Amino acid sequence: MRVILTCLALIFATAAAAQEEVVLGLSQNRVRITANFDGSEILIFGAIKRESPVADPPLEVIVTLAGPSTPITIHKKDRRLGVFVNAETVDLTAAPSFYAVASTGPLDDILRQTEDLRHSISIPRAIRSVGAASVTENPQEFTEALIRIREDQGVYQILEGEVSLEQQTLFRTRVSLPSNLTEGSYDTRVFLLRDGHVVSRFDTVIDVNKVGLERWLFQLSHQQPLGYGILSLALAIIAGWLASAIFRAIRTG
Repeated sequence: MRVILTCLALIFATAAAAQEEVVLGLSQNRVRITANFDGSEILIFGAIKRESPVADPPLEVIVTLAGPSTPITIHKKDRRLGVFVNAETVDLTAAPSFYAVASTGPLDDILRQTEDLRHSISIPRAIRSVGAASVTENPQEFTEALIRIREDQGVYQILEGEVSLEQQTLFRTRVSLPSNLTEGSYDTRVFLLRDGHVVSRFDTVIDVNKVGLERWLFQLSHQQPLGYGILSLALAIIAGWLASAIFRAIRTG
């Protein structure tokens, strides 16, 4: 009888969780990179739509924002004969150029490892290192080094406790975007969790694009690298000539 009641309770809890959905809003869904772009801030807010009263245990919210992923090579330097050289090299399959994870509380407290593995929510799970274990004894060391470097650069952010959740219904958080953004689509995900399990998920995209002269130079460098090189050389020569002419004019004046 106790087993039956437990099963029924789980069924009702699952049904109640399935009725909770995210209604999301963004302060902007497009970021434009211009010559004077020095960063931006995204306000992510929303509400939880439900068809039944708030259930126990209380909900937690996690928001992630991920930039385009690319392969990356990590070198480990070691001192040999008084000189630092690359002792080990590991190729990571894909690492997001930008990644921010904001939550209502510490990730270790509100997110189960199995759910993190399934949805790739935390920063280490967002980095794919397939095959790294075959070339080094400690592949995690290289992943941790990448995370540490990119945290110092401001492109990896752990914002625990930065999501406010009011009356288990309204939530909001802010994510600061640095000036060194990579162009592309930034995947935005919102997870609702109860007792460490993901009960609902919402996905959207924020577009980050270069505009104006930056866009034209970016396309020229990728589509016509020879023309881009000639243009860069010509501009350097002209700038040098102008600087020399101005200097001569000042001296003779």
